[in-house]
Amino acid sequence: MSHHEHADQRQAATDYFEPEGWEQRYAGDAQTWSGRANPRLVELASTLTPGTALDVGCGEGGDVVWLAQQGWHATGADFSRNGLARAARHAELAGVADRVDWWQVDARRFDAQGRTFDLVTSHYLHPPDGGMVEVTRRLATAVAPGGHLLVVGHALHSMPGAHDGHDDQRTRAMFAVEDLLPALPADMEVLVAGERPRRLVREGRAVDVADVTLAARRRT
Repeated sequence: MSHHEHADQRQAATDYFEPEGWEQRYAGDAQTWSGRANPRLVELASTLTPGTALDVGCGEGGDVVWLAQQGWHATGADFSRNGLARAARHAELAGVADRVDWWQVDARRFDAQGRTFDLVTSHYLHPPDGGMVEVTRRLATAVAPGGHLLVVGHALHSMPGAHDGHDDQRTRAMFAVEDLLPALPADMEVLVAGERPRRLVREGRAVDVADVTLAARRRT
């Protein structure tokens, strides 16, 4: 591989983690994600009494819309203006625009500013170089007493190319649930800490993958 090809790969990996790359992904008309709620969120939220929820890294708003449909007042946060615009349109089409709010913020610099929520969730957010530990610490500050935190990521062994020995930025952005546990404050009780199976369709065929899943509850 040439020097220029290596440079292009490094630039593509960098763009993957920065707002500019996602603004480009969300700039067109084609929908990027399925629009369905993530299964780990459905599992947890379905056991809770609806209240206030915050979804950080909400993208096109599938989880936010689903939460609003279940009776939550949901706030979707993302660093992409185009992504939030798409999410707002999806909420309007679903008839839940009056139950949602939007917040443009980079999760790596997230500051709850004293606000708390009954449920704080983030799915498949993978900041580079172990950054999800700090993001988890920041998200935990937004959990109300008695509220829940849910952080879900891709398991490294489930990612395409995970076993080819290529150590790029995406690979180094993966995390294990054990990495996140030190980020939880002392008053949070861990409910789930491990990997959970999920089936998806990848390139036209069903594939079994795993989600790194951390669920915790702040004691009252």
